[in-house]
Amino acid sequence: MTLLDDLRAALGAEQVLIDGDLSAWEIDWRRRYRGRALAVVRPADTAQVAAVVRACVRHGASLVPQGGNTGLVGGSVPDGSGTQVLLSLARLATIRAIDIDNLTITVDAGCVLQQVQQAASERGLLYPLSLAAEGSASIGGTLATNAGGTQVLRYGTARELCLGLEVVTATGDIWNGLTGLRKDNTGYDLRDLFIGSEGTLGVITGATLKLVPQPAAVCTAMAAVPTLEAAVQLLNLARKRLAAGLTGFEAMNGHALDLVRTHFPQWPQPLPPGPWTVLLEQSDTENEAHAQTVFESLLEAALNEGCISDAVVAASLEQSAAMWRLREGIPLAQAEEGLNIKHDIALPVSRIATFVHETDAALGTAWPGIRIVNFGHLGDGNLHYNVQAPLGVSPADFLADHEGAVNAVVYEAVQTHGGSISAEHGIGMLKREVLAQTQSPVARQLMRAIKAALDPRGTMNPGRVL
Repeated sequence: MTLLDDLRAALGAEQVLIDGDLSAWEIDWRRRYRGRALAVVRPADTAQVAAVVRACVRHGASLVPQGGNTGLVGGSVPDGSGTQVLLSLARLATIRAIDIDNLTITVDAGCVLQQVQQAASERGLLYPLSLAAEGSASIGGTLATNAGGTQVLRYGTARELCLGLEVVTATGDIWNGLTGLRKDNTGYDLRDLFIGSEGTLGVITGATLKLVPQPAAVCTAMAAVPTLEAAVQLLNLARKRLAAGLTGFEAMNGHALDLVRTHFPQWPQPLPPGPWTVLLEQSDTENEAHAQTVFESLLEAALNEGCISDAVVAASLEQSAAMWRLREGIPLAQAEEGLNIKHDIALPVSRIATFVHETDAALGTAWPGIRIVNFGHLGDGNLHYNVQAPLGVSPADFLADHEGAVNAVVYEAVQTHGGSISAEHGIGMLKREVLAQTQSPVARQLMRAIKAALDPRGTMNPGRVL
């Protein structure tokens, strides 16, 4: 029996795709990587996922798990060999249980993030992970990459929001760790091995996630700040005034919002162009009047201290959504502008301004006219520090000719300032060599030992991370 026969016997022939247009599974979201799968398989439940893994082990084939295929580092598409099985989790899309008293929700890994948010909202609760791709990103994918998003400042990354996992191991066994416990001190934390492992150790098929009560009120504002140092000053003031109520703090440089103006002119921007703009959000547990009073008091203090020059507070949910659309539209505007060199980096907040000044200057000297599109989650130290080709230069040619050299400048500066080369996007194929160059030998040895122990045959997503 061939591998394809084995897979058809386990799933049914209609769920083993080998013909026709498979590009939805074989091309990554950024369209940088295009592979060719032996087959795209679509199991319906955890038992079928386990059957697929066991079939691959029997036949010596490797397997690439895929959720919503919204990753940005080439971690969820097959290579070009035509020998890998692409395991789509899209049919594992059931909300299994909501425990209101325990504030948890247990879901299949193929559930779309927005689906989980909606299920929680219908019970008056909140699943606070929030991403621009939440309409298509899957829960399994967000956990496999330890996604961050816009509310890490208060609620943490996907790792902090997960209490338990169900995983199909690289041998095809099923580990049921779907506990809803906040305290469980019984040996090694297996959950944390699989979160952030990008499908290289096993396949996440289910998760028990934390929920929180919905806030009584949410306030959103945009503020113009003259410098990045002033943005950090505003962040410190917001922390003092709002404490745990500060749920979002996004910074966007002038180039970033200029691209949105260019490519989405129909989206009104409430503030005139400037060097930096901050998007703040506060969640209040009391009421809307209290939230508004506290928020306006913060902005008045910021004006008095000179860390902002202007601010606009959203007067409705529609205005709040419009402000967030500007922030989330930056990657879309960049895509319209053309290929660019992306960096998803993390730095201590205290070092961000110095890093940006020094790195902007170094890149500008080496490549006159380049455009730095810098935006991100300043509140938790995560910047999307992207480099766009100079006007009049082919974006594709600039990427092909200079990506390695630009990366070297940026990543050296990141290391100098005590940062990380990947904050929330993961490693995948894109940063595999960079990780090998920047990670300590001890860390590399430990990671390889874990991979060898859990996946000795190299079945799971080979060529990613390590």
